Amino acid sequence: MKNLKQILINSKKKKNKIVFTNGCFDIIHLSHVTLLKKARSMGGKLIVGLNSDTSVKKLKGAKRPINGELARKKILESIRWVDKVIIFDELTPKELIEKVNPDILIKGGDYKESEIVGADFVKDNGGKVIVYPYIPGFSTTNIINKIKRL
Repeated sequence: MKNLKQILINSKKKKNKIVFTNGCFDIIHLSHVTLLKKARSMGGKLIVGLNSDTSVKKLKGAKRPINGELARKKILESIRWVDKVIIFDELTPKELIEKVNPDILIKGGDYKESEIVGADFVKDNGGKVIVYPYIPGFSTTNIINKIKRL
């Protein structure tokens, strides 16, 4: 897989849009795949910021993640719409978003644009921010709770 710098250079030369999304992607499910497909359809390259195991634990609790960061990275890289996966240790992808400087920042869920980390940076640099709704019933938490009831 190409390194980030080369992807960014090639995309700018070809005037392809860079699309960025991020998350824990702990247990890949239908909402994740739908978001990734939609994100890729909006631009030339899709870059995914992936929370490290350390940041997932801080965000989601000591029992998470279910799958380690390298497994989650490999799974995401196997999805045809994903061009690059970058693991980050911080609680938010702010630094990574500023490094990538995407044309489009897309997040899944019930966020308001004002709650999305990096939204102001992307808009200030001429980009767009999109909130793409989750598919009802498909979340990692719902899946974990369903398994617990088995």
